[in-house]
Amino acid sequence: QVQLVESGGGLVQAGGSLRLSCAASGPRFSNYAMGWFRQAPGKERVFVAAISRNDDSTYYAESVKGRFTISRDNAKNTVYLQLNSLKPEDTALYYCAARLFGDTRVVLGRDRQYKYWGQGTQVTVSS
Repeated sequence: QVQLVESGGGLVQAGGSLRLSCAASGPRFSNYAMGWFRQAPGKERVFVAAISRNDDSTYYAESVKGRFTISRDNAKNTVYLQLNSLKPEDTALYYCAARLFGDTRVVLGRDRQYKYWGQGTQVTVSS
């Protein structure tokens, strides 16, 4: 079982940047496909980005493509989400998610595909 703790959220002006981190505890972090999701007030949680076990494959929501970058460091048991060119509509609680998965190349883009979740980190973008 893996436990996830997000950090790096905050208040930023439109056009600014943040880097979110998700630290995982537990064995064999490299065996987990990882993803980021977000939930704005009054809205459903939606997919943001995903990365495969060995960092070979990434996948992004259209709304963040070209602005956000997901990466991972298996030696540090951490997955990152770099947020650039932030917009007020990016304001949300950002969650990290994990799923133990055999195929090293697969990315998972739906929240029901993930088993483990962090508590979230708040990102607020002012106009």
